[in-house]
Amino acid sequence: MGRLNGKVALISGAARGQGAHEARLFVAEGASVVIGDVLADEGRALADELGASALFVELDVTSEASWTNAVRAAESRFGRLDILVNNAGILRRATIEESSVEEFDRVIAVNQRGVFLGMKAAVRLMKRTGGSIVNISSTAGMKAAAGHVAYVGSKFAVRGMTKVAAIEFAKYGIRVNSVHPGLIGTDMIRDRFDDAGMAAFTANQLVNRPGTVEDVANLVLFLASDDSAFSTGAEFMCDGGYTVGTR
Repeated sequence: MGRLNGKVALISGAARGQGAHEARLFVAEGASVVIGDVLADEGRALADELGASALFVELDVTSEASWTNAVRAAESRFGRLDILVNNAGILRRATIEESSVEEFDRVIAVNQRGVFLGMKAAVRLMKRTGGSIVNISSTAGMKAAAGHVAYVGSKFAVRGMTKVAAIEFAKYGIRVNSVHPGLIGTDMIRDRFDDAGMAAFTANQLVNRPGTVEDVANLVLFLASDDSAFSTGAEFMCDGGYTVGTR
């Protein structure tokens, strides 16, 4: 018996990378999954791969109307919504002095507003049955780094909004938690770190390797499932001990 049997999940940014792995894992664990992304070709291909248990919906997480459409699609196809994973995010590197207002606003729009709009849209349907919301933050939501003003700001905001939502949605039986990945070997990270950079970063961790998409997805699965029924409003680290401190 799968850990998500009979449940319906909506995952943003699910066409590739971390989100796609979560979608595959959720379906393997018995869930039906709505794959939300702006990458239509990749999203449709993944939905075709996963079969009748998956539906692709074009989702621009910065748009309230787009979120409303995605939740309606989940309701129309599967009749309910039990799980929301706010996975979509972007990373831009710039200091405060270097950052343009436009680039700053873009990061905030995707990483922060997208999570807010996702929770706002999903709760309308989720409060009928209760469920779990998992917001993907970052170690940057726990520990600041120079050169990432918009990204750090957005990820700290996700952490705070998660706690507000946990309080407000408890009356509906909805749990809300945040996941804080560290250095994970995704395409987004590998575009910014060569092998030497990855090695230098992981040398500061207690587990001396980059994380994998499986590491994060398994934690997200735990939080999406009833195995985490007593956890809400909490931060869950997936960082190899990076935020604990150095040895």
